[in-house]
Amino acid sequence: MASSLKVTQPQHNLEIRQPAPSDGPAVTRLIKESPPLDVNSAYCNLLQCSHFATTSASAFSGDTLVGFVSGYRVPGRGNTLFIWQVAVSERARGLGLARAMLNDIVERAENREVSWLETSITANNSASWAMFQGFARSRSAVARRSVMFERDEHFAGSHETEYLLRIGPLRRSVV
Repeated sequence: MASSLKVTQPQHNLEIRQPAPSDGPAVTRLIKESPPLDVNSAYCNLLQCSHFATTSASAFSGDTLVGFVSGYRVPGRGNTLFIWQVAVSERARGLGLARAMLNDIVERAENREVSWLETSITANNSASWAMFQGFARSRSAVARRSVMFERDEHFAGSHETEYLLRIGPLRRSVV
């Protein structure tokens, strides 16, 4: 069930909330419209909106999904949140929406044990590097980069190397 807590950015008429399974089709569309993101199956997106709802976020402008973050708690390391994908529609870029969705996830009561955030990013994705490094600074956290999946060894040369960015420990907001 979706969280009743809603974070709003009234100056941009945006609402950030925990996703619901009914968001699945819109998530699938948003990711397809957000290259170079890897397109997941519709079923995968439904699982992200249901099984992983407490570690994911949907952002709406009116009835239109304009942002989605998917994540999960790393098995065996419940204090670590892994962010799988961040998608923001073209019309909502430049508003700080990605960082706002990350903050929403990290500040939820269900995620109070999270003290580390991890993600993987290719070397040439400057927008993601800037956003996650800005998130780290905003949380007074250290960001460390290492190889997660290497192009030739793990992707048989078909995908760029994915670098792990580990951010933490995360400082909690004072609300």
